[in-house]
Amino acid sequence: MLSIIQAAGWPIWPLVACSILALALVIERFLSLKTARVAPPKLLDEALAVSRNSVPGPDVVTQLEQNSALGEVLASGFRALNSNPRCSESDLRATMEGAGRAVAHRLERYLSALATIASAAPLLGLLGTVIGMIEIFGSQAPTGGSGTNPAQLAHGISVALYNTAFGLVIAIPALIFWRYFRARVDGYLLTLELASERFARHLNSLRKA
Repeated sequence: MLSIIQAAGWPIWPLVACSILALALVIERFLSLKTARVAPPKLLDEALAVSRNSVPGPDVVTQLEQNSALGEVLASGFRALNSNPRCSESDLRATMEGAGRAVAHRLERYLSALATIASAAPLLGLLGTVIGMIEIFGSQAPTGGSGTNPAQLAHGISVALYNTAFGLVIAIPALIFWRYFRARVDGYLLTLELASERFARHLNSLRKA
């Protein structure tokens, strides 16, 4: 692999950087988008149970907020009622929607960077190939000279094509992972929206009690 990178010339180094960055982003997203860190399955039921008769105290709310992204949204509703028990339903929903938008932004973090790598890597590879071809044909002997060695020319072209191949090797997995994470985030956002709606109705009943 090192010999291929060296033979492909300097245009391949931006692709190497893209591959390292894409790998780091994929690992980071896998760790950040775990179900336990975003929307634990039983958390909503537990929050409903603990607030069956009244809004819990600040310690419980802080613990819920630190639990996960869903916990952060639910805790914002608790905090709204703790700060103003007579707040309107619209204010309560607006507070939870604001927390939901912040969580959504965090869930979508780095996805645009991964999509950019998936789009740019083939172009960088093609650029490297074009530069390599220009250098190859520019270094050939002019007409009337000693001629061109076909084997050497073929080898030079194959080396130039390494850039295109390497760009595709980076772009294809990056695109696959981007689509996977995009679908995963969309699923989480739907879960958060449905849970928030159910929880807002529950808090509204507490507010009227």
